[in-house]
Amino acid sequence: MLLSLLSGTGAEAQAVPGTSGAEASPERQQMLGHDQRIILIDAGHGGIDGGTSHGSILEKDITLAISRRLFLLLRSDGFDAILNRTGDYAPSDDNRWLRSSSRHMRDLAQRKELAETLPANVVVSIHINWAPSPAKKGPLVLYRQEGRSFLLARSIQDQLNQLYGAQGAPRPGKPFYLLNKITATTVIVEAGFISSPTDRDMLCSPKGQEKIAEAIAGGIAAYLMEV
Repeated sequence: MLLSLLSGTGAEAQAVPGTSGAEASPERQQMLGHDQRIILIDAGHGGIDGGTSHGSILEKDITLAISRRLFLLLRSDGFDAILNRTGDYAPSDDNRWLRSSSRHMRDLAQRKELAETLPANVVVSIHINWAPSPAKKGPLVLYRQEGRSFLLARSIQDQLNQLYGAQGAPRPGKPFYLLNKITATTVIVEAGFISSPTDRDMLCSPKGQEKIAEAIAGGIAAYLMEV
């Protein structure tokens, strides 16, 4: 799996159905700060790891749907984007090198290894939130306490706030493995609360997933223009 991602043709990335192959003009690419920078989209969870849930609705399915849409949007605008999973499987299934009995640790280490080996310049990890109260709602972007990570998180948070009509601010995600271990500019996007009826409507509909992906893509593009 990792070798296919690293091949010159981008085999795994091109396996996503619906890739248009359209490329942005050189002027547009320069304006957006492409400069051959690689954006890795990390679709949270997968396979045996379903993530959080609401009834039969699983986080892993929503994160994959949003990530696939985000991948297509970025590629169609000329970005060098890579999606780390295109189906319902866990990255830990590909990890044969880490001697750990913890599947969760093998999963996280495999995601980190891909980011470092590419090497990625920007990593956006897509997740879904949950809270005991259905009143808790809205997007949240977590960042490493470092300037570029904060700027990326703020940019994506602003775009998602506009979509949700929210006013939340990005927060530091100090205990999270990916934020601590990946050297690239990395953020974790909690795209909404699966426990909130209003957020769930957005998260579970194809139209809503497209809007979320558009907001995240807009945040990434705005960040690249800023730096």
